[in-house]
Amino acid sequence: MQITILGSGTSQGVPVIACECEVCQSNDIKDKRLRSSIMISANGKNYVIDSGPDFRQQMLREKVNTLSAIVFTHEHKDHIAGLDDVRAFNWKERRDMEVYCSSQVETALKREFHYVFAENKFPGLPKVNLNIISKEYSFPIGEGLEFIPIEVKHKEMPVLGFRIGHFTYITDAKTVSEDEKAKIKGTKILIVNALRKKEHISHFNLSEALAFIEEINPEKAYLTHISHLFDTHVEIEKILPKNVFVAYDGLKIEVNT
Repeated sequence: MQITILGSGTSQGVPVIACECEVCQSNDIKDKRLRSSIMISANGKNYVIDSGPDFRQQMLREKVNTLSAIVFTHEHKDHIAGLDDVRAFNWKERRDMEVYCSSQVETALKREFHYVFAENKFPGLPKVNLNIISKEYSFPIGEGLEFIPIEVKHKEMPVLGFRIGHFTYITDAKTVSEDEKAKIKGTKILIVNALRKKEHISHFNLSEALAFIEEINPEKAYLTHISHLFDTHVEIEKILPKNVFVAYDGLKIEVNT
């Protein structure tokens, strides 16, 4: 199983529009961060977790020619705004896109993309098949992939992370209950959000993310959902433990399931 980091930035991306800070003006390609998303590739099929505003750009950059499903973590625009662009896959693969989301996200999708779910649809619109999920049950996607939902809290908002085999992806977390942490224990590869060094009301900061990683104790961990207020990629890596790395757009991680 291969994990591709489609985007590792926060809601505004990096660089931020009109910002002249050191990070936003960096020439390092690893400091160019699209909105957070990953792609899981296994058995010749691709599955994306979150399709944010940069979904089209991410698919083109990675030369993705087939996509079997999109799984949503939560309903914020930086995670759902690119759903309209699944119509390219609808046309090429001649099928509806399988979408997995909570009932809360379902409500948001039907509000934000009301035309997709209209009774009398305009020709050429995206076609999706909604599959409702919750933290209570795991669910299969494709051949041999079992997704275990993990509920975290983004301030008060429930967000779903996912464990697939020895890999776990968590974004937009501020707190995680002990029951949900139990689902993650034993993970070998962990990707988790770390917005910045300074504390934030709804995201792990660096110290909180590192404490969480130490508790889960994976073989390797990667930080994502990074803002321009953190630091440059090079400077962040200098202060991390040996088994913790900064994710960057285009990074590919091999996971033995």
